[in-house]
Amino acid sequence: MMAGRAIIRVVGRCNEAQENCNLDLSECQLMQVPDAVYHLMRHTPLTTCNLSGNVITKLPPKFAVKFSLITELNVSHNQMSKLPDELSDLAELHTLDISHNAFITLPRVAFKMPKLANLNANHNRIIEVEVERIREAPSLVEVDLTDNPVLPDVQQALKAVEGPRVLLSEREKEDWEDLTV
Repeated sequence: MMAGRAIIRVVGRCNEAQENCNLDLSECQLMQVPDAVYHLMRHTPLTTCNLSGNVITKLPPKFAVKFSLITELNVSHNQMSKLPDELSDLAELHTLDISHNAFITLPRVAFKMPKLANLNANHNRIIEVEVERIREAPSLVEVDLTDNPVLPDVQQALKAVEGPRVLLSEREKEDWEDLTV
């Protein structure tokens, strides 16, 4: 259970969000978005939601229903490896930050968000990327894949993408790849 101080912090930040429509629950030691938050925010048309720096492993499907108007979602620095398909209902979402998590592939739902322009996925464990999906994403402008162990052939394919700008780190050769014996 959350400590009293943490609960007070969350409630305080919900109260602030009722004023400015920006919900900032970063660094609140959350393992999930507490149900009370959905209740407190039910009459507030949120535009941004910051859940960074917690220990969240997943978002529930109802997140998209309750916060359907948000334009920015930051879930960086958590322990997430997937996103619910329901997030495709975030029709206004423009910026999604999933950096510093445990994703091994880009979440497919990101390619179904009609207005998503910026996808930040750096510092994950992404090795495979569905290049075609990036190329065909309706509104993507930039995808940040820096500091991911993207496979060499996938990197080559991504470098050829003309659509959204894809940021990649220069890849260090693995020891086993350099066997010129």
